[in-house]
Amino acid sequence: MQFGLTESQKILKDNARKFFAAECPITEVRRLMETDTAYDATLWRKMAEQGFTGIIFPEEFGGLGLGKVELVLLMEEMGYALVPGPFFSTVVLAGPVLDACGSAEQKKKYLEPICNGQARATVALTLDAGARPDSDDARMTIANGKLTGRKLFVPDAASADFIVLITSSGAFVADSKAAGVKIAPMHGMDRTRKLYSVEFNNTSAEKLANATKWVQALDLAAAALVAEMVGGMQRTLDITVQYAKTRKQFGKPIGSFQAVQHQCAEMYLQTESSRSAAYYAAWALHENAPDAAVAVSIAKMYASDACRGVGNHGIQVHGGMGFTWENDLHLYYRRAKASETMLGDATHHRERIARLVIDAGTASVQTAKSA
Repeated sequence: MQFGLTESQKILKDNARKFFAAECPITEVRRLMETDTAYDATLWRKMAEQGFTGIIFPEEFGGLGLGKVELVLLMEEMGYALVPGPFFSTVVLAGPVLDACGSAEQKKKYLEPICNGQARATVALTLDAGARPDSDDARMTIANGKLTGRKLFVPDAASADFIVLITSSGAFVADSKAAGVKIAPMHGMDRTRKLYSVEFNNTSAEKLANATKWVQALDLAAAALVAEMVGGMQRTLDITVQYAKTRKQFGKPIGSFQAVQHQCAEMYLQTESSRSAAYYAAWALHENAPDAAVAVSIAKMYASDACRGVGNHGIQVHGGMGFTWENDLHLYYRRAKASETMLGDATHHRERIARLVIDAGTASVQTAKSA
């Protein structure tokens, strides 16, 4: 059994690290996060030229046709560089939903422009404020191909050309500039990934052909999000270790003190454990392993806690310096806190794991009885 990365996967990871270091240094991240959308057309075009926008999608629609592990490796490097803008919402969220749910014609219409870098998209998941998922007011009103309702915390909606909506009636696609669409900014912790509320008022929308297959697509998005969190954790660890080597107290580097070493060791443990969980989840999804859904929830559950822990340790080692605006550490901490709750926090995924285990046990009992 092969436990390591293949040669081509290592090359992809190394090239992505070099690309983002050159094209999206932290100075560029800071510049983009001060803009309204954190989107830069030049950076997007260069990522498309690298094939990043079509990395996992079929070649017939302009993609590279690579595997889910390759996507996870790319997202890890994007997390390390803290890449801002709509890549996650377009390629990791909307793209897999379109690939899983769309017909061939719909993929040609929506997925191909994403692969070619000509379009950006997002997915609207969260229901209206205060609405319970099982209540009538939580559901969008859908009649004759027209949508009415509101979605909250939609990432990168202002820079999206179209919006994929997940509703109780299935998955739909709406033009972001269609009549009746109103997009308003929301205040989020991570300024590199903008959030919006999106209101639909009798807005035309196209229903995706296989509208119930979006759950598997969101599992892939969750695994990729964990990988992005791992990249951020690794960068936080690197910054912290470097600081511990150079910052002196009592005439010695603070990294020589056992208390600081313990915190760095804990950061390393949490980062490496999260990385292993992310890689396995991606492999399980790619291979359609029976435990793929459980593996995804285990990875997101662990990483949601770990990314907060790594950030806490990093800031504590830095002392007051960690929260100063000039220090880059707080930017990674903001991303970590935002990612902690995106696509389900640790509590949500613990409950999901319990449900999946119970369902698997029930299915085994029923199979045994029928035999």
